[in-house]
Order: sequence, then structure tokens, then C-alpha cells
Amino acid sequence: MSTAVVRSISTGLSQKGVRNHNERLLLSLLQRHGSLPASDLSRRAGLSPPTVSAILKRLEADGLLERGEPVRGKVGKPSRPMRLSPDGALSWGLKIGRRSAELVLLDLAGVARATRRLTYDGPEPAAVFAFLDAATSEISADLSPTQYGRLCGIGVAAPFELQATGDAPQRTGPFAAWAGVDIRARACAVTGLPAALTNDATAACQAEQIFGRGKEFRDYAYFFVGAFVGGGVVLNHSVYEGRQGNAGALGSLPTLGPNGESQQLVDTASIHTLERRLRESDIDPAILWAQPQDWGGIARHVDPWLGQIAQELARACLSICAVIDFEAVLIDGAFPPAIRTELVERVRRYLANQDVRGLIAPQIEGGTIGIGARAVGAASGPISSQFLLDTHAGLAVG
Repeated sequence: MSTAVVRSISTGLSQKGVRNHNERLLLSLLQRHGSLPASDLSRRAGLSPPTVSAILKRLEADGLLERGEPVRGKVGKPSRPMRLSPDGALSWGLKIGRRSAELVLLDLAGVARATRRLTYDGPEPAAVFAFLDAATSEISADLSPTQYGRLCGIGVAAPFELQATGDAPQRTGPFAAWAGVDIRARACAVTGLPAALTNDATAACQAEQIFGRGKEFRDYAYFFVGAFVGGGVVLNHSVYEGRQGNAGALGSLPTLGPNGESQQLVDTASIHTLERRLRESDIDPAILWAQPQDWGGIARHVDPWLGQIAQELARACLSICAVIDFEAVLIDGAFPPAIRTELVERVRRYLANQDVRGLIAPQIEGGTIGIGARAVGAASGPISSQFLLDTHAGLAVG
């Protein structure tokens, strides 16, 4: 976004600061369960009706909540459930990937208001931040002054290697150009908003937890099959990032190569292995990343690839459940929904034939967000940090 545009925007939300605990609790309950009347919120939050009523009035006055239609059919005055106001907060989410960058404008209800994509052979800082500047400016031109004032921040999701500092050995190959680049500072400079940086697979997990099927499970592991597979961990309904923000680095799980050599899951269960299959058959792998996605014309190459990664993921599921007794493992990725469904079914079948002595096999389910999960998860970061409850503080949102 240009400097002129940034200066014209009232960043009232970021200046006002974060919400207090009880406000976050009610906002989290509404985000998790949808519209609820004050009586249900009082019961679920363990707060007195007068306290809940006062908080709801304050949140409504601040534009974060709105009233739903009256619920009739019960004795007494019809109740009017409260719900999140989509315009209550807006956030940018930027995914910097190995094959593409994606920008999304997300609202408080989890709806992507606008999306822009840039594809490339490798991520170059100048091109990525030029894309961010142009895309935010273009999308912002359609926002009203009130909506401008509701922008609360920008979240950036990037591979852990891209975030490495100093002369770390990870700064090689496609990431060499990022040495010394302060991603958070650059994103803040372009947008004029507070910026947060997170691992791309962790961001995808965050999107699934807040807006997808993750709400159904208390503790689960999450795989996102992108150009390189990654993962996330959810404990007590919250994504656990770990001491250095790299918890759930499931792509680094050890496995064996075709000749018995030591490898990692990223080497055997990622889309880059399918890219290699296509190149060997003189097929341009760009078809994998085109939007909208259609893999129908390469089915004979996709099928053996699915068989390989399903076996790898099945073994990985048991490995991680030997450490934490996850009730489920969710699988998503940068592929069409039909591919995700087939992959989940194959993992279930392979898991049924594994040695599970001493373990309780987890429930295997598909994610729901899809290819945009990393950008959506990045955008959810500023919203979560300012408005929702962190249940890792020892508090559950029922």
C-alpha cells in the first residue's frame, strides 16, 4: 500500500489496543459457536447476566458485534442472539511460498473479502514486496473509510527456512536472497500496520482451527501437503507454536528413502515429488499451481504419487501419536478437494494395516480450507492476538 494511502487510514483498532479477558472470552465463544443469545453466553462463560449484558453492549457499540434476528416460539420476550460483525475487524494475510505468494483480506467472520496471487519459479524479496504493495493498494481502493479504520494488522506466513536469521545454513538455494531481510519490518513498512510472522504450516493449522473442522477436536495433529509438507499441533483448542514458533515441524520427521537411505517426510510426502514426476514426463508442473485447480488431465501421474504419500503419512500419524495421544489427525493441502478426499481415504486404509501395539490409532479426517489455508491463517493472526482468547493460558472455551 502506498505511503499516501497508509497515512489516510485511521488505524483505530491497533491504537485502541487489545480487548480485556472477558471481552475476548465472549468474542471467542461467538467465533467458535456462531450466534448465541446472552443467556447462553452467560452460562458458557460462567459470568453473571448483568456482566455479560454490559460487555455485549460495549462490544456492539465498538462495532465488533451485531444483533441477529429475534428467536420466537418460546415463552416470554423473544431473544435476539448476538454474532460477530464481519466489518468489526479486517486483517491482511500474506503467504510467501516456494512457488507462489498469496494475499488475502480477511474479516472478523473469517470471510476472505479479496485474494490476489503471484506465481514464480522462486521467491525473490523485491518481487514479493512489490506484489504486496500493489495488491494492498488495489484492494484498499474498494474499501470505505470506515473499513480502512478496521484494519488491525498484517500476518505473514513463510517457511521456517525463510525466517532463519544471520548466516544460518538454511539460507541456501531459493532462500539465499532472503538473508538479512526483516520480513516483519518490511510488511509493516508497506502496509503501515502491525505485522506478525509465523511458520506457513502453522498458519494453515491456525486457519483450520479457527474456521474449519478443527473446532470439532480438542487435541489433534495437522498435515498440510504443499510444495513441501509441513504440519501443526493443536492442544486444548489452540495452535501450539512452541518456544521458537516451530512446533509441529512434522515435515522433518525421519523416514527411509527407496534404497533405505535416511530422509525426511518433506522428501517423500510433498508436491515437489509430483512436480519431478511431471518433468520426467515432459509435462509443465505449473499446471499444479494454476487457479482454479484441475488435476484431471494428469491423473495417471497423480495416482502413484498419492499411493506413496499416503503410506508415508500413515506411518507419520502413528509416530506423532506415540508422543501425544491425539484424538485426530487432519490432512489438507495445496490440491483440489477431490485429491484431499482420496488421500484421506488411502491414509485410513494404510493405517489399518500398521502395527499399532501400545498406541490408539487416531481418527483421520480431511481439512476444509484448502490451498488458501496459509494466507487465511496468516490473516487470522492479528485478529486472534487482539480479539480472541489464548486457551494455552489454561482456560478452555467451551
